Amino acid sequence: MFTTAERDHVRDELVAAAKADPRIAAAGFAGSSAHGNQDRWSDIDLALGLAPEVDYDDVVAAWTGSLYRDYGAVTHLDVWAGSTLFRVFLLPGTLQVDVAFWPAGDFGATGPRFEVLFGQANDVEQTKPPVAANLVGWAWLYALHARSSIARRRLWQAEYMVSGLRDQVFALACLRHDVPATQGRGLDDLPAEATGPITAALVRSPDPAELSRAFTAACEALLTEVGHIDPEHAERLAPSVRELAASATP
Repeated sequence: MFTTAERDHVRDELVAAAKADPRIAAAGFAGSSAHGNQDRWSDIDLALGLAPEVDYDDVVAAWTGSLYRDYGAVTHLDVWAGSTLFRVFLLPGTLQVDVAFWPAGDFGATGPRFEVLFGQANDVEQTKPPVAANLVGWAWLYALHARSSIARRRLWQAEYMVSGLRDQVFALACLRHDVPATQGRGLDDLPAEATGPITAALVRSPDPAELSRAFTAACEALLTEVGHIDPEHAERLAPSVRELAASATP
């Protein structure tokens, strides 16, 4: 397990490398790295704004080579958001290092946790929370497949679908309580009155009766959350959602 001193040493070296690289016009910290919000478990989240007219792929390759050569990176994962590549490295000691490569003109704060280290940040569009109507749509779609999976005795698929339904309900609760609704970031900030009914939707075992019980709880939790944001929509959904739960009997 990495120590905070080891993490801070890697972070400081990467910032120094960014300042020394003429292809990097700006840099900043994102997430918990910004404004000293780290705890014992925090990773390094470095955003790099590329200078105009540099070769994007060359910069990515050079920095990737450095992470493997100089820091012994074990592997990495690529996540794209528009034209920005977030390359997530796993270092020895389980240290996570996220390096985001922003094309010229796109570098800027897309969320509240961002700290400019050098260069100029642009006024860019903020990342929007999920749309409640889309979460509701995904929820009833998961519910349809949960019902059929239980009926077909596809028990692990059923667990997957019930859990997917539950995740959408959690996200709806996060939107209602104005906490982050993606990647589970706001779940621990929800009050007990919100999490209590959803807790009942946890699947305890891949047993048909248990799956049916958890599925019914998830369906009721969904209708409760939809009722908070759109009572009319909840009223329209209720007969179909409860029919799904009733027909998913072992």
